[in-house]
Amino acid sequence: MIELPTELEPVRVFQGDSLVALRALPDGCADALITDPPYSSGGMVRADRVNHTTDAKYTLTQHAGKRPNFGGDNMDQRAWQSWCYEWLVEAKRIVKPGGYLVTFTDWRQLPALTDVVQWAGWVWRGVNVWDKTEAAKGPHLGYFGYQSEFAVWATNGPCVTKPSLAEGGEGRMPGCFRQAVSVADKHHQTGKPTPVMRWLVRCCPPGGLIVDPFGGSGTTGVAAAHEGRRCLVIEREGPYVEIARQRVGQVLGRDAGSLFGEVA
Repeated sequence: MIELPTELEPVRVFQGDSLVALRALPDGCADALITDPPYSSGGMVRADRVNHTTDAKYTLTQHAGKRPNFGGDNMDQRAWQSWCYEWLVEAKRIVKPGGYLVTFTDWRQLPALTDVVQWAGWVWRGVNVWDKTEAAKGPHLGYFGYQSEFAVWATNGPCVTKPSLAEGGEGRMPGCFRQAVSVADKHHQTGKPTPVMRWLVRCCPPGGLIVDPFGGSGTTGVAAAHEGRRCLVIEREGPYVEIARQRVGQVLGRDAGSLFGEVA
């Protein structure tokens, strides 16, 4: 059984499969679903996808072996779209009318993801840009630099108008965020910087509930705690569950033991 976060325990981390976990959640329980699923991109043939570890794929040589590998990153595009459709349908069921979907992708999978978001019944609203700055890992000379990743956003039906700055709200959220990767703040092979996630979780109202079904090292939960939101983090890989538990426990300043569990 999954217990939703409360005001007293605003972030909870569960270990388990994302689809199993989403199916166990009640209708309309969340204000937003914000996540960073495996991209399953890169590689010209299937052998490129299945014969290499995620460490070899994503990690610079000087940092190789420092972070655990993760699964789910070796699907071909059709299989990946089918899988995304399954979890996006469940995501729409658990997010309230007017609530947000924000999900990361790269340039290779961006067209496929925007299609499947719409197939799953979400109203596609746009693409936010994370500018990784000129320090980003790039291809060989002759290419434009791979300096950006993207956060596709959508809503479950009509978009709810938020209070303006004059009305005490946070005003318009920026659609582009410039933030270099910091080694000290990177706890996952494809982890996003905490400031990037703090930018995105603000789409959820203060005190509202965010669900992240691909929680990784728990950065969405860390960002939510900093920004006064609640967050349910779900992660399958045991080593990353432990990392997420430690990080969330540090932010909340309490013993992590009571905040975590497994998906039944």
